Amino acid sequence: MSDDGHQQGEHANVPSRQRRRFPGISSRAYEHPADRSALVALRKLSGFDTVFKALSGLLPERSLRLLFLSDSVRVSDQQFSHLNVMLRDACYILDLEKVPPMYVNQDPQPNAMCIGLDEPIIVVTTGLVELLDEEEMRAVVGHEVGHALSGHSVYRTILLFLTSLALRVAWIPLGNLAIMAIVTALREWFRKSELSADRAGLLVGQDVQASMRGLMKIAGGNHLHEMNVDAFLQQAEEYEEGGDLRDSVLKILNVLPRSHPFTTVRAAELKKWAASRDYQRIMDGHYPRRAEDKDTSVTDSFRESASHYADHVKSSKDPLMKLVTDFAGGAGDLGGRVRRGFNGFTGPAPKDQPQDQPPRDED
Repeated sequence: MSDDGHQQGEHANVPSRQRRRFPGISSRAYEHPADRSALVALRKLSGFDTVFKALSGLLPERSLRLLFLSDSVRVSDQQFSHLNVMLRDACYILDLEKVPPMYVNQDPQPNAMCIGLDEPIIVVTTGLVELLDEEEMRAVVGHEVGHALSGHSVYRTILLFLTSLALRVAWIPLGNLAIMAIVTALREWFRKSELSADRAGLLVGQDVQASMRGLMKIAGGNHLHEMNVDAFLQQAEEYEEGGDLRDSVLKILNVLPRSHPFTTVRAAELKKWAASRDYQRIMDGHYPRRAEDKDTSVTDSFRESASHYADHVKSSKDPLMKLVTDFAGGAGDLGGRVRRGFNGFTGPAPKDQPQDQPPRDED
């Protein structure tokens, strides 16, 4: 029997609408450059996962599994069967051999997560199930399966544990400071991993409009007749371009405590990737395979990540990024530009000083 036939037997419940499948696909195919470089580096460290899990021995993973088993509904052919079909379909498309257990948890807040150290567990809330239609939910399930394929569940579990620990030891100044430093770093990585998982969701759903609708609903609720995808994406552009340097600083402060990027930003990033050559190549069957992961170069991965960020800074319309670009390019009157930035970055230069020209030395 062919590989496809074997997989069809394992994943018999597949939707009627034909979707492309990606046998042996590596998570490198859809991972955001920053996410991918961090993961490749970690995987290259001999025994890293073993040491990491050993140090994480205090984590109550068995308790966590028992908690969901006892106080949530496990998705199966008998319970939330439509979600079970989506889960098996997502694993079939991304060629994930072992289907992770999935639970529905009573919570009006729309949310989903993939956690677990030894094996991933997917949890979705009732708020999310009730909010999204079938195709939108399919993208979310694909998003979580993408987390599982990338190995994100281990680090997500550590993040949840450390966040809880930070609250418990908040009265110990230095202890809390050390933990929060790790939490901040993990959150920064996890925000990038969310962009990767959004791409995985698109590969599973293969319907960019459904992905956009799902993100809009997460931002604005179940009022599609009152919302518009183009207007929603315009918000992301205004968010990036708008304001002065004060707004740029506020953006950074606003995002630091979050585990997810802002929804409009996620939509814009996904829309951009869906229109890219990289996405089209994957859909045409040209993508890195898991069998090649061991040969991945850490140096090449970091170089690609650095190149991505350099291009992002150069093309960004954010006032702070503009200032960084000008500084890197040797633009003069930096102090003057900063002062003007805090009063409107594009404000006019002083009349006696041409804009972007260095001040003349006085004798």
